[in-house]
Amino acid sequence: MARLQQAQTVSRALGFTYRHTGSLLAQESGESILARLRALQPLPLASTGAAAVLGTVPTPPVTISQAQRVYLEEIAASEIRGKSRNQRAHWTALKQRAVDNFIAEVGDLALNAIGRDEARKFYDFWRKRIAPKTGKPTHSANSGNRDIGSLRVLWSAFHRHIGQDDIKNPFDGLSFKDASTRTRPPFSVRWLRDKILAPGALAGLNAEARGIVLALIETGCRPSELCNLRPEQIVLDHAVPHIDIRAVADPDAPREIKTRSSTRRIPLVGVALEVFKRHPNGFPRYSDRGDSLSGALNKFFKENNLFETPSHKIYSFRHAFEDRMKVAGLDTELRMILMGHSNDRPAYGQGGSMEWRQAELQKIALPFRREIV
Repeated sequence: MARLQQAQTVSRALGFTYRHTGSLLAQESGESILARLRALQPLPLASTGAAAVLGTVPTPPVTISQAQRVYLEEIAASEIRGKSRNQRAHWTALKQRAVDNFIAEVGDLALNAIGRDEARKFYDFWRKRIAPKTGKPTHSANSGNRDIGSLRVLWSAFHRHIGQDDIKNPFDGLSFKDASTRTRPPFSVRWLRDKILAPGALAGLNAEARGIVLALIETGCRPSELCNLRPEQIVLDHAVPHIDIRAVADPDAPREIKTRSSTRRIPLVGVALEVFKRHPNGFPRYSDRGDSLSGALNKFFKENNLFETPSHKIYSFRHAFEDRMKVAGLDTELRMILMGHSNDRPAYGQGGSMEWRQAELQKIALPFRREIV
């Protein structure tokens, strides 16, 4: 790897991208190859410079665990940079799980020893858990697809990193069809009004967890979006009080959001406005601690029979928000904006004024008593 990295550095210094000979011949134009040959003229044939220009440094026999370290520490460094500490831990754990499972089932093989047979062996490892010939499945198709997808990305990224773009990825085309039709049902308006917003229903929760639950009702946010709001994202001194859901580029405490379309401003109406008047600095107890929030809410809701059915989850608040907007006749595009959903239509305008968004959301705001906040 040291020899290869040196060759990559020298190649860049000479004005070229390092590519192994096979990739070079397959991907570069005749003029580009001639430029490399001209650069060779003053270089000794056995020199590092010549090897860098021609791509003749042998592929190092890197094991999959070593490739994973290079991927996490070098290749994906820019991707990780914008994540919070908790987001980074979750992302890394998923990537590492795939490699750990592969090593346990197939072995810590050198990448150049992993072919289609080895990839199929790993696929079969997951098939037995997702679609066993006898007995019940122990895992979902999504679990297997995540692992295989992580290895597919690792393979491609590492080979691009070392200048080999022409090698067939052994994990290509291997995936499981997810036949699951499981969806999270929305809370009914009756349940929200008579159970969740009933005086004393949430009294057993700490003030911040209670505030997040109540804010979920009238914002439709993902729980993680609310618990990670910074004070500057809670705008109460505006003509239309609102929250500003966006990524945070603070180098000391960055945070990504789920997708680009998740960036949005949501007017605060009903109980959500009252919540943020009480919590103008957000919910620091749960900042970058979404798992802690999820555990606390799930436990409390189960113990107090606040889930409408066994199929309901905390995410059912978000589904209810969408349904309530739909029933009230809110514009489809506005619903997509407020939910943070992607829209294939070309973007024109700003999606309506904040005053208009506020007026539309006030149509679905549920009555509440201030003392429940």
